[in-house]
Amino acid sequence: MGAAAPRRHSPVCPCRAVPFHAITGPMTTDERDDTGEALTVGDDDAGARVDVFLVRRVEHMSRAKARALTAEGKVRVDGRRVKKGHRVSPGETVRLEELPAPTDFEPVADPDLELTIVHEDDHLVVVDKAAGLPCHPLRPDETGTVVNALVARYPEMRGVGRAVREAGLLHRLDNDTSGLLMAARTAVGFTHYATELTERRVDKRYLALTSGFVHAPAFIDWPIAHDRADRRRMVVCERPEDADRMGARPASTEVLAAELVGSGGFSRVEVRAKSARRHQVRAHLAALGHPLVGDELYGGANLPGLTRHFLHASRIVVGSLDGERLDLRSDLGPDLRAALAQLT
Repeated sequence: MGAAAPRRHSPVCPCRAVPFHAITGPMTTDERDDTGEALTVGDDDAGARVDVFLVRRVEHMSRAKARALTAEGKVRVDGRRVKKGHRVSPGETVRLEELPAPTDFEPVADPDLELTIVHEDDHLVVVDKAAGLPCHPLRPDETGTVVNALVARYPEMRGVGRAVREAGLLHRLDNDTSGLLMAARTAVGFTHYATELTERRVDKRYLALTSGFVHAPAFIDWPIAHDRADRRRMVVCERPEDADRMGARPASTEVLAAELVGSGGFSRVEVRAKSARRHQVRAHLAALGHPLVGDELYGGANLPGLTRHFLHASRIVVGSLDGERLDLRSDLGPDLRAALAQLT
């Protein structure tokens, strides 16, 4: 909108403090029967919360995973589902129906999975990720992700980056978000591009379709935290005390441009993500009152034939190791173009 000053928004809804799911009952992999892995509580474990004990005794177990398993009824003490606050006693038998996968592992090469590469040099690869394609595996035997295909094509990427299973990934996209995704081929490349991202010198832009009229330009500066009531979602926090309590992380999104589509019930918007938080664009626009079309998790409207949220990583501008300014772009996929065509 020309020289108009960006609007700066305050969060419209504070974080809600929802108690964590407490977990009880330790368990090891010493015994196995038809109901899962079991452990008998010893004297040294008396009075321990189950989440703490599971972390101590079960390989690859995190407190978050222990809480989730308990909430799902997959942790039982003497055959009974346990509630939050339960503390184990000597002689109790704790059974775990599901063991956690290793938190880090070598990804399996998947040479049959095709990727669209929009840029490749000695240190950087940029993929045009298809919708529905996960970025990296969550289990050692998992295939069908971007990383599985990358290590097949660029075996030198193994061991690059912060986590072995992510093999050089510099950032992530949600499974149903399509578009540009960066990965480093070398340790030198990872250090350079990770620093560019951390220092917010990478221009990452997205195209989205939202409900209602979105004012642009606008600057959204809302900390984001995990929703304790629904592990699938993120929430934005209004008050500093809420952000502190929820462990929210700073996040900022710029709405660069917006135009009404069709009869005016929807807006096509271009946004720039200044940070890289989980669900950042989705949560920010939803909290603003304009959820993405197709985003059921955040209350978005549905369009016939559109089976995912309307969000596409359309542009990345970044300085290379050689000092060149890379300006990479990706067009909307057929499903998103068809969704727009319905409204025009």
